[in-house]
Amino acid sequence: MAAETLSEQILLENAAVFEAMVNHRFVEDIVHGRLARPVFERYLVYEGAFVETAISIFAFATAKAPTINQKRWLIAVLDALANQQVAYFERIYAERGIDASAHDVDRPEVEAFRSGMLEIARSGGFLDTVAAMFAAEWMYWTWSKRAALAQIADPHLKEWVDMHAHDDFAAQAKWLKQELDLAGETLEASERSRLSAIFGRAQELEIAFHDAAYR
Repeated sequence: MAAETLSEQILLENAAVFEAMVNHRFVEDIVHGRLARPVFERYLVYEGAFVETAISIFAFATAKAPTINQKRWLIAVLDALANQQVAYFERIYAERGIDASAHDVDRPEVEAFRSGMLEIARSGGFLDTVAAMFAAEWMYWTWSKRAALAQIADPHLKEWVDMHAHDDFAAQAKWLKQELDLAGETLEASERSRLSAIFGRAQELEIAFHDAAYR
């Protein structure tokens, strides 16, 4: 029987917290067509602010990546974040009349997610960031695939869900998974467990972050 890959180990060990996030109230409200407009718009502002932090997170990963092929992939990620995702939020804010400055992006749950993820990238190695962002992106891709099958009346919400169910986003989530699995083949059990714990911590931060949109 083939040995368990690192991503399989991580997902198994963190099954409870992962399931809690992919079945979060925010996700269920989207799937069932009941996400309140103020909740979605508050979430958009929080998420838009985090995208700027994600640029720094992936910049740390790019600097620490051991191979040029990894660096090339991450440079493309940085380009997409800076020139596509940031532009998406700017356009959505304008179209919905959202004043981002009217929202408290420094509230504890939002700041904890931002600073927590950034610290993993700043103080940890390349694989630390990969584990943390695998937590975020595998989670988004998982629930967005389900939500994309639902009837979503708000065009901006549908665009957001479809973006994360798209093959381009799936490729990024799968790349992170692949990086973990390749590295996991030669890692000691203690290091595999440490990376699994990073994944779990990132999911906990995500849950609190999504809770904040309701408060």
